[in-house]
Amino acid sequence: MRPMILTSILFAGFSLLAASCDNETILRGNDNPPAIQSDLDQTTGYFSSTEAAKCDLFYKPAIGYVGDPMPFYDPQAKDFKILYLQDMRDGNSVVYHPIHQLVTTDGASYQSLGETIACGSAAEDDPAIGTGSTVYDEATKTYHTFYTGHKSASPREVILCATSSDCKSWTKDRSFRLQAPGNYNVDEFRDPHVFYDEDAQIYRMLLSAIRDGRSVIAQFTSSDLRKWNEVDPFFYTKWNRFYECPDVFKMGDYWYMIYSDKDVTRNVQYFYAPTLQGLMSMGDDPAFPHLFEGKLEGLSFYAGKTAGDGTNRHLWGWCATRAGNTNEKTTDWAGALVAHKLVQHADGTLGLTYPDAVYTTCKQAVTLTEMSKSEGVTGNASTGYQLNAGQSVRFARLQYVNKVEMKITTTPGTSVFGVSLVDCSDRNYKYGLYIEDRWDNLKFDKVTTLDEGGEERANINSKQFIHAADGVYQVTVVSDHSVCVVYINGQYAFTNRIYGMQRNPWGIFCSDGSITVSDLKYTVK
Repeated sequence: MRPMILTSILFAGFSLLAASCDNETILRGNDNPPAIQSDLDQTTGYFSSTEAAKCDLFYKPAIGYVGDPMPFYDPQAKDFKILYLQDMRDGNSVVYHPIHQLVTTDGASYQSLGETIACGSAAEDDPAIGTGSTVYDEATKTYHTFYTGHKSASPREVILCATSSDCKSWTKDRSFRLQAPGNYNVDEFRDPHVFYDEDAQIYRMLLSAIRDGRSVIAQFTSSDLRKWNEVDPFFYTKWNRFYECPDVFKMGDYWYMIYSDKDVTRNVQYFYAPTLQGLMSMGDDPAFPHLFEGKLEGLSFYAGKTAGDGTNRHLWGWCATRAGNTNEKTTDWAGALVAHKLVQHADGTLGLTYPDAVYTTCKQAVTLTEMSKSEGVTGNASTGYQLNAGQSVRFARLQYVNKVEMKITTTPGTSVFGVSLVDCSDRNYKYGLYIEDRWDNLKFDKVTTLDEGGEERANINSKQFIHAADGVYQVTVVSDHSVCVVYINGQYAFTNRIYGMQRNPWGIFCSDGSITVSDLKYTVK
């Protein structure tokens, strides 16, 4: 749960007339006369583009923002239901975060069902709602969504339930109420995740909690989804960190627990083991960091939870907006919904790539227009480029929903390169998505050109990765307005909020070593 934050959208130095958020017609700035869009595309100066009220690929509702997602594969309808906390940012600190619901079959297009579980009154247990999960009971043909009821008075958090016969219309079951037992903190007891353990023939409910002063993943069991019995904690967290939004599932030959680390890393991470019992015992190991703990994403992707259809399993989380729509400022709570596809490696480790439908959303090929390049750069957009340290190429403006693909080849462990965004000729700064092959890091930085020469980097987001052993990188950049995801080699995803990216120039750069760029493609929706 997070307090409401009011975000102001600042407009400066221009007048934008538009029929919709996806079309701009007039640019005013730098005392130049108005320029129509065709003229705009011939320039490289900064254009103050609009943020869409509603986005479809990385979903954002027309009003409000997407908070913690609760994805569920509906075995009856054969689709994914994405329940999520609707963040209105209306200043209401008592009644907030009703559950809204989306339907999708592919993780790239969504149908909104609107509000499905409303907040209670200030006198009830759920004037504010927190994360939960959905399970289908085949015996009764009933869907159960267990969620967190949150209020200001202690006990602040209890577990509640709503039921449905069609996974669309929900009724709160006010006869169900699960409060933290006596040895648990009654104010930190949330994020129920319920799954059926086939081997033990029981339902397990996992909760983010504090027991006897120590952060744990609490555990309750049930045979009927109504009467729950407390058992030993599922997991004792490392370094007493508070793990939010736990998600446990079996994939192939391994069991996984994905969670969001609230206190230390603010990353979506996971543990895994060959058995469920083995997974439970990992929390008892004092070694840290644990060999089998992996970080899936950077700081701009949070509250990730998964759902699978028996063939593919996807991870949904939210890409945070930033205070004042400014890339360098602090992240807000909630934003846009982003889906990744889980990739399981032979050793059990997980990677992330794009859902198939996200990849195919941008189908319209656009000819890349080279606007400028550093002295000494060889090649062109059709044949590819050879870039050495300090060299770059700038291309014409991006559209609103984009996909850029390229193959980059380098000597393994020697180079730093990437994609520049909001790369405008009339500004002394831009933003860089860095692939640090030399240092095994992915970074999102603000890059300022200094008066005395050279550049200064200020980091905004980062994620570790393992550089390609063969020095070959298949890079795919997918963007929807200000949400940008870089996918690398079918193994890594790096999500960022980059304001001003749409309708501004972009580029490719090399800041260390040398790279060969080939198979460069640009498509739009």
